[in-house]
Amino acid sequence: MIQLYHVSKNYSNYQALTDISLKVEKGEFLYVTGPSGAGKTTLLNIVFCGVKADQGQIIVNGKNILKLKDSDIPYYRREIGVVFQDFKLLPKKTVAENIAFAQRVIGVGNKEIKKRVWMSLKMVGLSHKKDTFPLRLSGGEQQRVAIARALINEPQIILADEPTGNLDYDISMEIMKLFEDSNTKGATIIVATHNREILKNFPHRIVKLNQGRVVTE
Repeated sequence: MIQLYHVSKNYSNYQALTDISLKVEKGEFLYVTGPSGAGKTTLLNIVFCGVKADQGQIIVNGKNILKLKDSDIPYYRREIGVVFQDFKLLPKKTVAENIAFAQRVIGVGNKEIKKRVWMSLKMVGLSHKKDTFPLRLSGGEQQRVAIARALINEPQIILADEPTGNLDYDISMEIMKLFEDSNTKGATIIVATHNREILKNFPHRIVKLNQGRVVTE
């Protein structure tokens, strides 16, 4: 379960989030929508511990993550799969190495890593690109690598920031089916999106942000 109580975040030049209170049940699939600059990315980053809220509490599986020590954050993130809007792929590692990285961190054996990486790439239709470096991929291909990386550990929580932003309609639908499958297996999923086709074809609860505030739920 993810609970935010009166969460605010201020950057030097603007207020990104103001007094956000939100509850996401374990195993729920939630969309966060709203215009650019509404605070969607900041909300996901706060849950991921990528940035720290200035005020409020964020309780994830019973823990107030604002009180985590820096040394505890990597362990907390092991339970989270994240798709960043800018992908955050490692440019000097191949596609397969990027996906394998999270597996190596948690001590999975090489044989099992190879098997999981192959299956993950097959899921997103990129098995033929396993030895390619990220900068030689299109934006849509990089997006799919990021999604494969997020899903490989079968995380309890998946945070996805505009996961279909660089994808065409058919591939977007296939990617959403992967998220749906993860949700069916018990993962809690939060997707920030502008994509109305996703909202129509894969209906779930929607929270709308505007100017850093929840305006509809």
